[in-house]
Amino acid sequence: MIVDAHHHLWTADYPWLQDPSLTRIRRDYTVDDLRTVIRGAGVDRTVLVEAGRCTADETRSFLRLAQQTPEIAGVVGWAALTDPDLSATIAGHRAAPGGDLLVGIRDQVQAAPDDHLDRPDVRAGLAAVAAAGLVNELVVRSAQLPSVARVAAALPEATFVLDHLGKPPIAAGEFDRWRELITPVAARPNVVAKLSGLVTEAHWDTWTPEDLRPYVHTAVELFGTTRLMFGSDWPVLGVAATYPQVKDALAGLLGGLRADVFGGTAIDTYHLETM
Repeated sequence: MIVDAHHHLWTADYPWLQDPSLTRIRRDYTVDDLRTVIRGAGVDRTVLVEAGRCTADETRSFLRLAQQTPEIAGVVGWAALTDPDLSATIAGHRAAPGGDLLVGIRDQVQAAPDDHLDRPDVRAGLAAVAAAGLVNELVVRSAQLPSVARVAAALPEATFVLDHLGKPPIAAGEFDRWRELITPVAARPNVVAKLSGLVTEAHWDTWTPEDLRPYVHTAVELFGTTRLMFGSDWPVLGVAATYPQVKDALAGLLGGLRADVFGGTAIDTYHLETM
């Protein structure tokens, strides 16, 4: 059972897609598109992650879509961590069609200040997500990694999933600094990391698997494969690669399709039903 633990669906009118550099991926991506790419790559199930519209309607729409799509085993929806009624918001999502497929909550922390996760209201939101039995999904910049380590220590009862290995500055070649920042994060046993989004942090048109090697190997060293999971970050990956190129590059760097990285970790972390 191969699981892609991180992909998106969207329509071309999402505001962030209007950036001129994203012309390659500025179009609608549908379930039919998803089925085509995962079948071609031998992927069985997926986790659909909020795509940056930052509305409750997007989350409800994705839950309905997942209910109708056997390949989508779980949804990480958007919600504002500073929402004082976050528990009620989550309960409302769960009561909606497909609500049983909600597996996590992600806010767009990467757009916030470096110490955003230290705010009391944000931590209250993270605690509410954990109390609801959901994963706290974190999309952060590498400069925010110290705050990830702090909040993971402060909320040991919560499970955190770190997207894209904390977005290491691969194109800039700042490996040593990233390793220094992610080491305390990996030391927290309640943090799981995604081997995802790395090609878009490298040089889009010239990257090779060798550019990713030190980051992937460091992740294996620090987290162990039982706390790592494969995520394609499709269709974002389209600015730099194809779906098979990303999957094959990771498999090559790991010495094969590791059962935990390519399925087991995601199934365990998100409590996915894959039958």
